[in-house]
Amino acid sequence: MNSHTVRQSIAGPAGAIECAIDAPSGAPRGTVVVCHPHPQHGGTMDNKVVQTLARAFVALGWRSVRFNFRGIGASQGAWDDGLGEVDDAVAVIGAFAAADASPFMLAGFSFGAYVASQAALRLPDDAKPRRLVLVGPSTQKQAMPPVPGDTVVIHGETDDVVPLAATLAWARPQALPVIVFPGVGHFFHGQLGLLKNVVVQELTPRMPL
Repeated sequence: MNSHTVRQSIAGPAGAIECAIDAPSGAPRGTVVVCHPHPQHGGTMDNKVVQTLARAFVALGWRSVRFNFRGIGASQGAWDDGLGEVDDAVAVIGAFAAADASPFMLAGFSFGAYVASQAALRLPDDAKPRRLVLVGPSTQKQAMPPVPGDTVVIHGETDDVVPLAATLAWARPQALPVIVFPGVGHFFHGQLGLLKNVVVQELTPRMPL
């Protein structure tokens, strides 16, 4: 993401997992793990939306950890139809967040939002993420589970990869708000700055009314 990004590998269930860590200037408030879009459609941890999410969290004082799913970049293993990819996310959480018992959050874009939500579901009740941030979640092709009511969900109005209607249909039974970017497609072209600002705004504590 920048010259200060630290790249390292951790042990994962299918071999080494390649990670990229970005830290704030001071002591981090916690760690966020960010999951990238579908690896069979060009998704990597260097995707622009994923990097934008990382920048938002660093601006909020959190350490950001991006990683490549198995078989992508320097991560070992092969595509596992979403099942092993959730295992990868859980391994990264264990290595960077659970290891020092620091507060942590989970975020993901597209397929990565599905992985983040499934990873959160798998974690025990006393080890859940503080918040979930899901951008353009893959609600049409993946079985997205229900998520906590304070989850930040952002979707483009003109998304031609995951129709907005699919995400609204998933969110409606949960009474889950969805932030819609008017006229914006799946990859948030030209609106990455706005995406960063909205994530920062949504995760900044508000003064009581």
